[in-house]
Amino acid sequence: MTTQLGRLTLSDFRSYASLRFSPAARVNVFVGPNGSGKTNLLEAVSLLVPGRGLRGAKFIELARKGGGAPGSWAVAAHIDDATGGFDLGTGSAEGAPERRVFLLDEQKPRSQAEIAARLAAVWLTPQMDRLFTESASGRRRFLDRLVVALEPGHAREMAAFESAAAQRNRLLADRPDPAWLSGLEDAMARHAVAATAGRAALLGQLNATLARGAAAPFPLVALDLACPIGAKLRLRPALDVEEELRAAYRSARAQDAAQRGASLGPQKSDLLITDAATGRPASSSSTGQQKAMLIGIVLGHAALIAAVRGTPPLLLLDEPLVHLDAAHRAALFAAIATLDLSAWLTGTDVEPFAGLEAACYTIRDGSIVPL
Repeated sequence: MTTQLGRLTLSDFRSYASLRFSPAARVNVFVGPNGSGKTNLLEAVSLLVPGRGLRGAKFIELARKGGGAPGSWAVAAHIDDATGGFDLGTGSAEGAPERRVFLLDEQKPRSQAEIAARLAAVWLTPQMDRLFTESASGRRRFLDRLVVALEPGHAREMAAFESAAAQRNRLLADRPDPAWLSGLEDAMARHAVAATAGRAALLGQLNATLARGAAAPFPLVALDLACPIGAKLRLRPALDVEEELRAAYRSARAQDAAQRGASLGPQKSDLLITDAATGRPASSSSTGQQKAMLIGIVLGHAALIAAVRGTPPLLLLDEPLVHLDAAHRAALFAAIATLDLSAWLTGTDVEPFAGLEAACYTIRDGSIVPL
């Protein structure tokens, strides 16, 4: 059975004071003018999995202005799956609106990894169209979301590296204690290698999935990691690379103190995306080609998740038809059907979705109305 969202409830979330919605189909299309709340709806669903959702917003920004308790918001859902389904909820932490909490079947989970093990979601937003031309940091965030969907522990590795690196930066700016520095650099090396290995493994799996035609007829892309640590891991065991990193951090203390940041680590990587047929960088492709490439990556990732986990993820596509010609629109609709995806799509008009077998709704004044 396809995992799908059986019921969604919102309280004081963005533009929604209160909403209770049960979708009528596996694939659902939501239309309405800009500003009607379409993206807010998809963002709410994206927050059912760990992370900051499809906008990457701070949690304190999610509460409806003029709502109840300042900073308070909640998203709850019933998820239908092969096990009989489960209830999932998230919202602002009481007394700490900058944080959020989860409930799984009305119980606090042991960790967010428990949530990620039960539900995965992938998404595409108009802002992601800039992936090929924006800074490397944007591509790293994109890549890390792909990794976390299959390996929830990757988020812990990245957070642990960033925490150790921040502590080291503060110590280098003050009175460095060699023993303390060595301990922090040991942690940085371990977590940097683990995080990089996770990224490289995901790219290897995704390239293989795409090569098997999971996203056809969208353009086949080749994904690679531009990363000195990754290059070392291709040639030497992880423990050897960790030791090299520890030595490199020791040698770079003066340089890193001057630049107020570590000169080595996963924060220096970049995701390289090229057209597999021509070898041309994606950044040199047309806007339409870039959009097609991006959709292909997202569909390939969804297919990979389905293969590894045995069930496909929720697919959230915000304005996906912009820059797509009729052939690629038809290909997207066919892929959603072939991959048996539970998908939510948005657009300003319903006509372009005519070839998609879906339940259609309009969003009006905080309500969802069937068309």
